[in-house]
Amino acid sequence: MSASNPLLESAALVALAPYTVAGYALFREIVETDGAVAARFKGLFAAAAAVNKGHRELARRELERARAQGLPADEAASALILLASLRGEATALAFGAILDAVYGPREAAPAAPVAAAPGEAEANFKAYFGTVPAPLANLLALVPRGADGYYLMRKGTIDCNRLPRKLSELMLIAVLAADYSPMSATHVKGARVAGASEAEIAEAILCAVPAAGIAAWMSAGALLEPS
Repeated sequence: MSASNPLLESAALVALAPYTVAGYALFREIVETDGAVAARFKGLFAAAAAVNKGHRELARRELERARAQGLPADEAASALILLASLRGEATALAFGAILDAVYGPREAAPAAPVAAAPGEAEANFKAYFGTVPAPLANLLALVPRGADGYYLMRKGTIDCNRLPRKLSELMLIAVLAADYSPMSATHVKGARVAGASEAEIAEAILCAVPAAGIAAWMSAGALLEPS
């Protein structure tokens, strides 16, 4: 666990709210140490959740700790890929700036040409969701190129980065839990399909607590199925 934490060292909290300090210290211990999920990945999840909420200083501290715990740059960049799809250009670029600050800037390289084959997007949606959800069915019908774009970005997030699919799904859960989003349910299911345990899913949700408070757990904790 980190030697120091600004919230745990808040003079007002230490003096007036010992229960709050003690409780948050437990959450920090869960996020910062190996458990069902390795600590370096939990640091990445916490960093992604923090930058998603606009908390850049917190995100940098989480990513610096993840690097110190052995997270390589290519795996850290998985959060950039995820945020580009899930939260758009501004949030992704904010994380990219933190990534460069922590790991150093990456040399530019030409983009590899990628395209979706006819019918590939629809087949992927059916395979992942079990059926084509109404919003994606509408996109296929009305703006087919938009459906291809959605498929390619979703594929990049979950299947084509340097993290195993299970960890990509867990990071999605952390970010969505930080937003108290009902979309968490889709990725809890996806994480289970990818082999995640209930304990791993629980720790991913808790990675949202530093950025979003204990309400993050209440938004997604009911989705778990303890044995």
